[in-house]
Amino acid sequence: MRVHLVNPSESSFGTSVITPRWMFVLAAATPSVYGDPHIADETLDPFDPASIQPGDVVGIGIHTANAARGLALGRIARERGAWVVFGGIHATLFPDEAIELGGAHSVVKGDGDVIWRQALDDCAHGNPQPIYDGSRIPGSAFLPARWDLLPPGRYMWASVQTVRGCPKHCSFCSVWRTDGQKPRSRAVDAVVEEIVALRRIGFRFIALADDNFYPVTLTDLELARRQNNTQRLAELEALRADRFELMRRLALLPPDTVFFTQITIEAAEDPAFLDAMRNANIKGGLVGVEAVTREGLKDIFKDFNPSGEDLAAKLQSFRQHGVHVLGSFIFGLPSDRPDTFQATADLAQAAGITFAQFVTMTPYPGTIDFERWQKSHGAEPPQVDGVPITRFWLIPGHRRPKLYTTHPTMSSEEIRLRTQSVWDSFYSLKSIWARAGCVKTLKARLAFVMISKLYRQMYANTGIATDSARRQSANRWARWLAKPCVKLFSGKPMPQLAVPAPLSEPGPFAVIN
Repeated sequence: MRVHLVNPSESSFGTSVITPRWMFVLAAATPSVYGDPHIADETLDPFDPASIQPGDVVGIGIHTANAARGLALGRIARERGAWVVFGGIHATLFPDEAIELGGAHSVVKGDGDVIWRQALDDCAHGNPQPIYDGSRIPGSAFLPARWDLLPPGRYMWASVQTVRGCPKHCSFCSVWRTDGQKPRSRAVDAVVEEIVALRRIGFRFIALADDNFYPVTLTDLELARRQNNTQRLAELEALRADRFELMRRLALLPPDTVFFTQITIEAAEDPAFLDAMRNANIKGGLVGVEAVTREGLKDIFKDFNPSGEDLAAKLQSFRQHGVHVLGSFIFGLPSDRPDTFQATADLAQAAGITFAQFVTMTPYPGTIDFERWQKSHGAEPPQVDGVPITRFWLIPGHRRPKLYTTHPTMSSEEIRLRTQSVWDSFYSLKSIWARAGCVKTLKARLAFVMISKLYRQMYANTGIATDSARRQSANRWARWLAKPCVKLFSGKPMPQLAVPAPLSEPGPFAVIN
């Protein structure tokens, strides 16, 4: 029995930006008796069904964006006599869909680190169960990935997870519901050891693939103090201290190591945390800005974010502390008006953010937005090619609507065109070259331009807001740009690199004033 792990994708670029971590974690969870799993990441190359033999196990991880492709692969695998097991956030939310439409024998819900072994053993004995509930395991049970199975020279960035879960409750996000609102931290030693393993094989750029790298805010601490909640305060202080200890250990790694993470804008009010990030070589963070107006933030339950000039100042503070921002913005909110697009573009420039992504409002399963949207369509929603609009991921890509919610003042086409215009403006050669001033050498500036263009091709022109012809053209450009970018990100292997030892005394950044 051979184990296949498949990451579905409609587009294969030959190379990819970030390693799909789940595949290599499940590879680590696969007992040695079944041999090394066959890793098939379709963002690199299409999966070859001929590699499947009767009795094999095919594990397919899906999120909503690649669900249709994953379900198709599941049907093919089952036809070839394999045991088919689905997992991932989409399968967790819609297990029946994977069974009915994807040919699944089993669905793993929640975390797969521990339960995957049981699913494989049951398949080996010809008795897979329909549902395996992996639930939410503690951070101490998180597995390090099998990075020795990585195909060489195919990924720009590696990925390591340090915490799962997010205490927020944004209406457009499902993470706080699927991974929980209580952050589950992984041991610092385990994180550092995995990062060292990646540096040994030549990865210099590493994404800390966390739901929220800043799980404890200063506001959280102050609230616990005001409530005289000593137990809650102790928990928060311990989690905060753990974050600082991790960053102190990262600072001991080779100085050319570069980290990137995902973080809320609240960290802008915490200069000690930002300084610790800079010292740890966490050079950038994806910040969910989403909206630039107070009304827009209320639309998405994210009114803990600032707006207007205060927002620009908060974003600038990241840069002032040596942390670059990839700002994420959403268009198509009910409060958006035609001037919102230009206001967003202006703020992105004024705030000095290094990269930005501009997405159209999409109701994703597991979110509050999806539930409200689904409810608004009633028991008999409109259909496209026989598929209910409330299952839009099952509609062929070229037939899917550009937007799913009716806007009170703008048409879907107007929103699409205005969104694309903001992408075009922010990623014009003139704008990119101006932002390239954040690096020092001419070689680095040229690399910055190339990477910016690659990001735009892979995310703007292949997204839901574009037409199919532009998407195909973007795929060709992305494949061409990706190869030299891999070389730009590659580091020299350091096989003798030692794991930095813990410091005997707490550092100054762990102090909470």
